[in-house]
Amino acid sequence: MTLSINNLSKTYGNGVKALQDISLDIPTGMFGLLGPNGAGKSTLMRTIATLQDADTGSITLGDLNVLTQKHELRKVLGYLPQQFGLYPRISAQVLLDHLAVLKGITNKGERNELVKALLHKTNLYEKRKHNLGGFSGGMKQRFGIAQALLTNPKLLIVDEPTAGLDPMERNRFYNLLCELGENTVVILSTHIVDDVKELCTNMAIINQGQLLLKGKPLDVIDNIEGKVYQKTIKKEELEHYKQQYTTISDKLFLGKPVINILSDTDPGNGFIAVPASLEDVYFTQLNNNN
Repeated sequence: MTLSINNLSKTYGNGVKALQDISLDIPTGMFGLLGPNGAGKSTLMRTIATLQDADTGSITLGDLNVLTQKHELRKVLGYLPQQFGLYPRISAQVLLDHLAVLKGITNKGERNELVKALLHKTNLYEKRKHNLGGFSGGMKQRFGIAQALLTNPKLLIVDEPTAGLDPMERNRFYNLLCELGENTVVILSTHIVDDVKELCTNMAIINQGQLLLKGKPLDVIDNIEGKVYQKTIKKEELEHYKQQYTTISDKLFLGKPVINILSDTDPGNGFIAVPASLEDVYFTQLNNNN
């Protein structure tokens, strides 16, 4: 199954162009939507999830018209927004059971089996009787995935799911999402490059409502392989280098600026060639868009 987005645009009342003629085909598997905060990612996710309307364009999931058949889409949709509320004094098992009832799963035996299976899948079964208020950030995110899977969705949207998670919780979440992506269209919206690098077979970069790039992570990295050079410089030299070279990014290492540049030929001047990374691709696209 494929989610097809064609010429989608959205402008808010204050004049902000949140989406500008976005077109994407997203197949079954993990798809990474990468972009900085305010890029338009959440607007796109909410539009796909039927929570707001686009001005122009179309979205289809297989034969389903997402923009006109909203009720039908919601039956096959799992959605984990960037921020979602939980009742802190209710146990995971009780709340998941209640949410299953709201989803229309009224057979008690069927519901009990489903809740049990999802708590196992998200590695929360041992904590099922604990109140959600005592859950860590990662456990809350895994509970969010459990509720999103109640209807066995064909389309799963997760918006900034690993922000604020420690490395161990992030790895647990990675493993869960990879498993889900085997038979489902999973859209991972994030500003964290590592999320896409670790998880996704296809990706796109969006900024200021515009689609900057789409493709497979390894392919887009190959496009700049052999063109990335790096040098450790002094702090007072940073602006000079930014003016002299096509700068990809700069960061501190042991208190000193390390600058990555893009060049078709060896720039000399103490720069060394380094392997290209998805982070280099990401910052190159953002710089070109500014």
